[in-house]
Amino acid sequence: MNNLTEIASQVRRDIVRMVHAVQSGHPGGSLGCADYLTALYFKVMKHNPAFTMDGIGEDLFFLSNGHISPVFYSCLARSGYFPTSELSTFRKINSRLQGHPTTHEHLPGVRIASGSLGQGMSVAVGAALAKKLNNDNSIVYSLHGDGELDEGQNWEAIMFAAHKKVDNLIATIDWNGQQIDGPTKEVMSLDNLHAKFEAFNWQVMEMDGNDMDAVVAGLEKAKSMLGNGKPVVILMKTIMGKGIDFMEGTHEWHGIAPNDDQLKKALAQLTETLGDY
Repeated sequence: MNNLTEIASQVRRDIVRMVHAVQSGHPGGSLGCADYLTALYFKVMKHNPAFTMDGIGEDLFFLSNGHISPVFYSCLARSGYFPTSELSTFRKINSRLQGHPTTHEHLPGVRIASGSLGQGMSVAVGAALAKKLNNDNSIVYSLHGDGELDEGQNWEAIMFAAHKKVDNLIATIDWNGQQIDGPTKEVMSLDNLHAKFEAFNWQVMEMDGNDMDAVVAGLEKAKSMLGNGKPVVILMKTIMGKGIDFMEGTHEWHGIAPNDDQLKKALAQLTETLGDY
């Protein structure tokens, strides 16, 4: 997995540089999910950078926790959806790379606007149902924050997916235990997420989201569980701010940007592998 690990390092460099450049954005969750999205876009998912919105015959990905757009944009650019040079426009006026992904900007790879939390599960379930109706055997993937599960719409969609036997969907929860106002256990305890999803009649598995071998193996295992009449959820243990020691494990880096000195320290911990944009 050395190549994937190297790509993930470059993605993390992109994240901190993008957020630093405009002193705005969400580095914490982006850094924590870099391994997952790298594995998905560079190894696991069947996708085509020659982007079409209908996505017929290819796997689809929906980012529900849209505030971690820096990691999403980096992986899209690095896998060929648009030039990496465009990453320098992140959050700037008239940029296609808005703080939260939008569809009216027509950025290749972005299928839904996901600024409002809690909506991605519904969209992913709908897309998966459409594929089943069209006899399209490709897979729908989605990513959600654990704090995002505070939104009730998620649980309506989760119940609906099981009832409709949406068994071509792999939803992943970024289970880092942090949200913007503090640890999830203090803001709104999630209690036993594994038991909750099982009670909603989903197939549940857990994986380490910051070990590349574990991520690839976990995604492949999830794929093997499809087609059994139940949707699949991966509870993905990650560390917010992963890869930069002073950012790791705290909600404080959920939505603030590093200053010049902090950027220098961060980049010193991340190997440049593909060339900075």
